[in-house]
Amino acid sequence: MNVYRGVHELIGHTPVVEITRFSLPEGVRLFAKLEFYNPGGSVKDRLGRELIEDALEKGLVTQGGTIIEPTAGNTGIGLALAALQHDLHVIVCVPEKFSIEKQELMKALGATVVHTPTEQGMTGAIAKAKELVNEIPNSYSPSQFANEANPRAYFKTLGPELWDALNGEINIFVAGAGTGGTFMGTASYLKEKNVDIKTVIVEPEGSILNGGKAGSHETEGIGLEFIPPFLKTSYFDEIHTISDRNAFLRVKELAQKEGLLVGSSSGAAFHASLLEAEQAAPGTNIVTIFPDSSERYLSKDIYKGWE
Repeated sequence: MNVYRGVHELIGHTPVVEITRFSLPEGVRLFAKLEFYNPGGSVKDRLGRELIEDALEKGLVTQGGTIIEPTAGNTGIGLALAALQHDLHVIVCVPEKFSIEKQELMKALGATVVHTPTEQGMTGAIAKAKELVNEIPNSYSPSQFANEANPRAYFKTLGPELWDALNGEINIFVAGAGTGGTFMGTASYLKEKNVDIKTVIVEPEGSILNGGKAGSHETEGIGLEFIPPFLKTSYFDEIHTISDRNAFLRVKELAQKEGLLVGSSSGAAFHASLLEAEQAAPGTNIVTIFPDSSERYLSKDIYKGWE
């Protein structure tokens, strides 16, 4: 029988699709890896598995213990999914502004959601997680913003999958940064294979990578208030700062033209990919990541407005 012995075996090996219904310069091709095909619905399923396996292997938490993590949602879902395999409880600290769908999915998987004030951003969620770890016995915070297991999750899986899917014929890699782990792990793998691959990092307005001031933005799942220690700026061959308007307009276009139902971070990555395509030479292959789907943002009117 060709069957899987649990959803954890379904993580990874997501499809890569070529974007064919947008106008691109002659000889330029654009591909997207559809990470919403993971069982928890996002690229962060890879991270959740790696963080928990790393913690158990190092004895940082034992079966029956509690994982506590600050998250915008997708990492929490990935952790809750992975925790089911190891008899662990999960508490997630989530700024109130983030999508209700992601919060409900975390609860459905058995996680406890603790809200932190929107105005404190992820900094407030991180502080709350540290507070809870000090209060709860046999608890551990993987600290995705500082944990080398974060980029390693993608170095081990996402990078090789992209390389194999395109037979190494990659010229430009484009990805958004929330913690920076997806970008860093994948970019470092691809650079190891071919140092000439251009690695492009994407942020929303209100993120700090381009020297801007931290501020609010509607694009969810990417954007940095500080630089995590594992995120090396030497891998930033280009930084694109994308407005909410452009990210959300691309989300609508991807649905209407390609039939791809993606979240706003995918819209931002796609807009940046199109900017790269505009200046690319014939024969250039561009690949990007679509981290999650639009279904978890319907309560935030992802398809409305922004005309």
